Amino acid sequence: MTQLETELDHLKNEVKNMWSLVTSQVVKASTALFNFDKDLAREVILKEKRVNGAELKIDRDCENILALYSPVAIDLRFLLAVLKINSNLERIGDIAEGIAKYVLDAGGPFSQEILKATQIVEMYNESLAMLEDTQVAFENEDTLIARGVFKKDEFLDAINISANELIESYLFEYPNDLDHALYILSIIRKLERVGDQSKNIAEEIIFYLEAKVLKHSNKG
Repeated sequence: MTQLETELDHLKNEVKNMWSLVTSQVVKASTALFNFDKDLAREVILKEKRVNGAELKIDRDCENILALYSPVAIDLRFLLAVLKINSNLERIGDIAEGIAKYVLDAGGPFSQEILKATQIVEMYNESLAMLEDTQVAFENEDTLIARGVFKKDEFLDAINISANELIESYLFEYPNDLDHALYILSIIRKLERVGDQSKNIAEEIIFYLEAKVLKHSNKG
C-alpha cells in the first residue's frame, strides 16, 4: 500500500466516524423530542462541538493530502466528494442541535395527537433511514444504494409540502396548542433539509465512484 493509499484509507475511517457521530446526534434528538427528555437534548447540544471539530479535522486532512500527493482520477474525486460530504454531515449535525433546542424551549411534552396528525414520526424515521443509507453506500462503494436515497426524499418532500395544511387542520381541533404546532412545523422544515443534505451526499458518492455529476439534473 502506498503512502497515498494509507492516507486515503485513514481519511475514509475519519469520515465514517463523523457519519456515526452525526447519526447518533439525529437519533438522540428524536428520542429527546418524542420522550421530552431535556437532559438528552442538552447532551446533543454539547456534542455539537465534537461534530464541528471533526469537520475541521477532515477538511484539514483533505487539504494536506491534496497539497502533498497531488492525487488524480478516482483519488481526486474521492477527496473532492469527501469535502462536500463532510460539509453536509456538519449541517445535519446543526439540524439535530436545532431540534434539541426546540425540546429545551418547549413548555411540555408534545402530544401524541400532534405527532400523529403531522406524520412527524414517519418523517423522522425516513430522514434517518436516508442518512444511514448514504453511509452504507459510502462504506460499500454502492451507487445503487445511493440512488435509492433520491426516492426516499420524495416522501419527505410530500410531508413538507402539506405541512401548513396539516398544522392548520390540527389547530382547528386543538386551538390552544399553537406553540407546539409552530415547533413541529419548524422541525418538519428541518427534517426536509436532512433529506436534502442526504441527497447531496448521495450525489457525491455517485460522482466519486462513477465520475457522473448529478447536481441540477434529473436523478430518477
